[in-house]
Amino acid sequence: MPPTASVLIIDDDPVHLQIYQFIVESVGFKAVPVQVTVRGLDFPEGEPVDAVLLDYRLAPHICARRVALEARKRYPAAPIVVLSDVHEVPDDMAPLVQGFVRKGNPEKLLETLRNLVARPV
Repeated sequence: MPPTASVLIIDDDPVHLQIYQFIVESVGFKAVPVQVTVRGLDFPEGEPVDAVLLDYRLAPHICARRVALEARKRYPAAPIVVLSDVHEVPDDMAPLVQGFVRKGNPEKLLETLRNLVARPV
């Protein structure tokens, strides 16, 4: 059996982290939740990451673009999917991401992750 693909989930809301963790784990992905706090965020060390799910509207002290740039450095092969309530990929994120999903559409989120992750779940 192939290893399970892991999804790094980055959000500043602990409830949203739990919801998206539940969604991705419900179809067999391994969720790696990371909460943005007033101190920033700590990327997991030594944890394989096959995709990054990034909330666009984070806490005021940190911007999603900066987080995406750091994620790209740490996980160059992992596609980044922006999750937001805006209607389209924000211009500042377009060159950095491989997917965009509006919040409230778990089916689209899972379809997007399945299409982007090389390893089957």
